[in-house]
Amino acid sequence: MSRRPGHVTSGPYAPPVPRRTVTVTSADGSRIHAEFHGPEQAPAVVLAHGWTCSTAFWAPVVRELADDHKVVVYDQRGHGRSPAVAPAGYSTRALADDLAAVLEATLEADERAVVGGHSMGGMTIMAAADRPELRARAAAALLCSTGFSQLPAESRVFPLRGPAGRRRAHRLLLGSRAPLGPVSPLTKSALKYATMGAASTAEQVEACARIVHGCPPGVRARWGMVLAELELTGEVGRLDVPTAVLAGTADRLTPPVHARRMASVLPDFLGLTELPGRGHMTPVEDPGAVAGRLRELVGDHLKAAGTGAGEPAAGSEVPAQAPHGKQRQKKERTA
Repeated sequence: MSRRPGHVTSGPYAPPVPRRTVTVTSADGSRIHAEFHGPEQAPAVVLAHGWTCSTAFWAPVVRELADDHKVVVYDQRGHGRSPAVAPAGYSTRALADDLAAVLEATLEADERAVVGGHSMGGMTIMAAADRPELRARAAAALLCSTGFSQLPAESRVFPLRGPAGRRRAHRLLLGSRAPLGPVSPLTKSALKYATMGAASTAEQVEACARIVHGCPPGVRARWGMVLAELELTGEVGRLDVPTAVLAGTADRLTPPVHARRMASVLPDFLGLTELPGRGHMTPVEDPGAVAGRLRELVGDHLKAAGTGAGEPAAGSEVPAQAPHGKQRQKKERTA
């Protein structure tokens, strides 16, 4: 029997066909699948997905942006079409290596981009704070539904009172190798509770469930243990590109306390957007808000510049830092 694809194949949450794809080689030789959407010479946006997800997770945001932006999405190692690696290859250093390699491989010599990350993708950006590739390439950044430390103690999937109990329970959840099984009404209900807001639609839940269930259990567990031990306090304090933060107020995995902590330590903070009633899966639950914030960052921090590069046919396969303004600690609420 053929295996169901790790994403929905029709509707607004189905991934669009990329203009072209490329295999990027990271610092340790790992192969990273990346895709290009939208016009080659448009302003660039590079997006990094989160734990157990894939490029398909960004589908509704890509649809919002691709008419007038060059959008690059890539599969984190072990996810989607990026192969799994040896156990030693799962670390925040590896996340930073992969992002640096993607930026160098997908942007032209003098091209910069707005870089966005969801959950582990936001942690990827923070982990890369000191990388010269990020400093040279990122005009601005958007951190969605993410945190930089103390994830198990702050999560609310298991609503235990004490941080010690929450820490133990969430560490077990993050490190579990138990197969998730087929997508079913029961597993969709569990996923919605853990990761999405109450108002998320059946279509959104189905899209997220198909993606999450498509992640291999071993990969899920290895990255989960990286998240359980996450400590990027120093890195987020050195992320000196202009950075905006976005969070759902009903996020149980990375509650808004993380966003507020980031607001207090980011060197060039551009504001916090809180999405009332949204859960952890903000790019699927409210793609218009996420895409809108990325558009604002492009308009404010990135000048459109032609690259002169050619445009291969759709589906083909081919093997200067922004000035920093005064820190702005405003809070924005988006319905």
